Amino acid sequence: MLVGARLTGAWCFRHRHPHCAKAKLTFSSKVLHSIDDEYDGDFLPWLERKAGVEISSVLSIGKSAYGRSLFASEKLRTGDCILKVPYAAQLTPDNLHPKIKSLLGDEISNVAKLAIVILFEQKMGKDSEWAPYISRLPQLEEMHNTALECFPEVFDHIKLKDFMHAYALVESRAWRSTKGESLIPFADFLNHDGLSEAVVLHDEDKQLSEVWITYGKFSNSTLLLDFGFSLPYNSHDEVQIQIKVPDHDPLLEVKLEVLQSHCLPRARDVNGFKSSNDSFTIKEVRSARGRGKGLPQSLRAFARVLCCTSPQELCDLATEAAQNDGRLARRPFRNSRQEILAHQILLSHIIQLTKEYSASIESLEPVTSPSICKRLAFRKQMARDLLIGELRILKSASAWLENYCATLA
Repeated sequence: MLVGARLTGAWCFRHRHPHCAKAKLTFSSKVLHSIDDEYDGDFLPWLERKAGVEISSVLSIGKSAYGRSLFASEKLRTGDCILKVPYAAQLTPDNLHPKIKSLLGDEISNVAKLAIVILFEQKMGKDSEWAPYISRLPQLEEMHNTALECFPEVFDHIKLKDFMHAYALVESRAWRSTKGESLIPFADFLNHDGLSEAVVLHDEDKQLSEVWITYGKFSNSTLLLDFGFSLPYNSHDEVQIQIKVPDHDPLLEVKLEVLQSHCLPRARDVNGFKSSNDSFTIKEVRSARGRGKGLPQSLRAFARVLCCTSPQELCDLATEAAQNDGRLARRPFRNSRQEILAHQILLSHIIQLTKEYSASIESLEPVTSPSICKRLAFRKQMARDLLIGELRILKSASAWLENYCATLA
């Protein structure tokens, strides 16, 4: 895999054996034929002059089906440092102009500060010492982050579209660092592979190898929101569902009180924010006959509370929790019919969601339609990847619930 090792005044990326079947460690020493002259021709020499050191002796910028990428032209061995960018050649919030920095309060995030740095350097144009890097950042029309559609206007003197663009650049390309956020030229051409810690793809025909890393174990919803792309099959996909006590339930107030007193754990959305008590995150259930790993125990406990029809049943659940580890309704009902009913409530809810997802997928115009422009087709494909992935999660949960109910019947 590729790991970032923090050195004195520099970031160094070291190669380790990738845990991926398609990763190959046999490389061609021949000259690459896919070098992007516009980006690699004068960009890397500029960056190395600014850094005062060699950035990489084995990597070059090239073009692939996924956009600009980094390619390895030599054999990489375990522990090799394949990329090193000194802090002096990185953009951070510390690069804010002193006059601007004095106007910003502490409540401004590092992402916003770095976005302002980009805007300032863009305004300076060719006079900016960072012009070779700033001019090569993706243009607004090349980006597909869904965050661009909803980011609030923060500064009146900056056009919303410009700030949205700069903010999305930071969100999708910056690395966490001791300075908060850092834009690391050249390193931000590393592409994402969601199936492994890192991967090196070898192309026998073109005699070159493409270097990938992982941005993290993110679902398509996060990749789409923050980075502007999706994966056709993402093993980290998940679905957040909402289920609540019906307003017409005669035991509504009692159930809410019991749930609140036992503090069922709150789910977190794709951005890490806590959601309400009726939100639960489902992951793929790998086996319909397994233990149901992927369906949170808190969701099944919530369903058991939902199916209670008397105050005494709720009292019994509370007593059982007190006598054990304090967690509410974590054990199956002794009455198998009641246990089946609880899980049928979940099954019914998830089946309805699968129907809605299927309808949404069918409503999307095929991406191969000649009437769709390239940009819109790309976004439609991202939407399809997102919906199809989450539908897969829902179907796996549905299959497990059906099997569980059948074994109890």
